Amino acid sequence: MSKVKVGMVQMSCTDNKQDNLNKAIEKIKEAAAKGAQIVCLQELFTSLYFCDVEDYDNFKLAEPIPGPSTDALQKVAKELGVVIIASLFEKRTEGLYHNTTAVLDADGSYLGKYRKMHIPDDPAYYEKFYFTPGDLGYKVFKTKFATFGVLICWDQWYPEAARITSLMGAEILFILPLLAGLPIRMKKPITTNIMPGKRYNAVMLLRMVFPW
Repeated sequence: MSKVKVGMVQMSCTDNKQDNLNKAIEKIKEAAAKGAQIVCLQELFTSLYFCDVEDYDNFKLAEPIPGPSTDALQKVAKELGVVIIASLFEKRTEGLYHNTTAVLDADGSYLGKYRKMHIPDDPAYYEKFYFTPGDLGYKVFKTKFATFGVLICWDQWYPEAARITSLMGAEILFILPLLAGLPIRMKKPITTNIMPGKRYNAVMLLRMVFPW
């Protein structure tokens, strides 16, 4: 693999989905202007982290993949000539939802998606209420700049996920985690505010890229 420049976006979010998408697009443009060839967005970037409560209204945040968000990001990927990794709340069909990451190539094409396989259920992380475990298996995406795999948060604690993805040919492994409840991972305390409509920055605390 030749050298590749990776941009990683971590941003605060609000309860306005369109505003979050617009902000992510601006951050992608900033990263591309600094030379990034692959830009990775944080887990579930179009919303506040909603799995801290079990609320049926939150299913309204879900969308099909491909869908409106990937359509918008495909245009950005083509315009800037960058690969985009985008984590979204996927509505597969009525009553069936996934925590999913879509991959868009530098020509704007949709390469596919990975659905999170390992779903936690702990206080403030009630993800089993929302997400069905992924059924696509581990995935490797061959993009213009690199061949890589994607895992999401809880997947990282199961070593077979990284091993299998590597054996499938991944040169880079992107892990999109939400680790607000694990202070051992933090270099300093992070203040959050989960009041409705308020901005907070606990969606993604850590991004890991592993060269193999």
